[in-house]
Amino acid sequence: MSRTEDADWRATATSATLRQRAALLDAARRFFAAREVLEVDTPLVVNAPVTDVHIHSARVTFTDERGGAARHFFLHTSPEYAMKRLLAGGLGDIYQICHVVRGLERGRLHNAEFTLIEWYRLGWTLEALMEEVDALVRTLLGARAAGRSSQRVSYREVFLEQLGLDPFSASLQELAAAARTAGFTGNTHNRDELLELLMSVRIGPQLGRGALTFVHGYPASQAALARLDPADRRAAQRFELYCEGIELANGFHELADAHEQRARFEQDIAERRRLGLAAAPLDERLLGALAAGLPECCGVALGFDRLVMLATGAGRIDEVVPFPIERA
Repeated sequence: MSRTEDADWRATATSATLRQRAALLDAARRFFAAREVLEVDTPLVVNAPVTDVHIHSARVTFTDERGGAARHFFLHTSPEYAMKRLLAGGLGDIYQICHVVRGLERGRLHNAEFTLIEWYRLGWTLEALMEEVDALVRTLLGARAAGRSSQRVSYREVFLEQLGLDPFSASLQELAAAARTAGFTGNTHNRDELLELLMSVRIGPQLGRGALTFVHGYPASQAALARLDPADRRAAQRFELYCEGIELANGFHELADAHEQRARFEQDIAERRRLGLAAAPLDERLLGALAAGLPECCGVALGFDRLVMLATGAGRIDEVVPFPIERA
């Protein structure tokens, strides 16, 4: 057996990193226990995928060895839908630490399978949730958080500061020109595609340098499952957290209107079909939970593997997970 083959069975992360990862998981659980947030466990295999055009659900097929019909399911991309069903059922403040799977995602910061910490707070404002996210991240980063400031800045402000463009009023031509300077050679007339490209390539990597930077007030067209801002309907009550140019968390003041959520899902499906992407029926169980009454709440998902990267000084996600997708 060659040296390469001999090493292939080993974890990509060092023993020290894996021990630190375990310690951070323990610290996260102690953080929530101290705040009386209940840990829950929801299914990995689900009946309905997400509709978001930028997230790709992995499909799995269960076959009956006795000759019955095959049944198709999906691996969850987030525990959000199931956790909201628990919230509607009256469970109260909850959190979950789980593996999720998203297709077509691989790179320095991406592995198809990764770990999320997701939690929901009843009756909280988005500002209060940002404070708690800040506290958790500082707890887990430990000494690496020392000296870091906490920043709150709007989506509009970062576009104006970094690109000199107002994302709510800039023309499609102005956005396309900025995208070309970022190396984009495609041809799109979709405003959100251009905004997301500029955020991910030009703006995001500059955010959170020496700080924990919360960007809030994303465009209403990118609200997903968040409410719109009653003070400015162009914006969603949504934030993302950046640290050292890395997006760590995505939070919402959760939308509780089943009719509006259904309309957004249907718009997503129409867009998926336009793009030639797979589309599946809506998650009627989630919509049923919203119709039954989702309590007033805010929720957030935090990418745990990326946080471990920051805590350990790793340059790639492969350095902090035992086995990346190619070697799983």
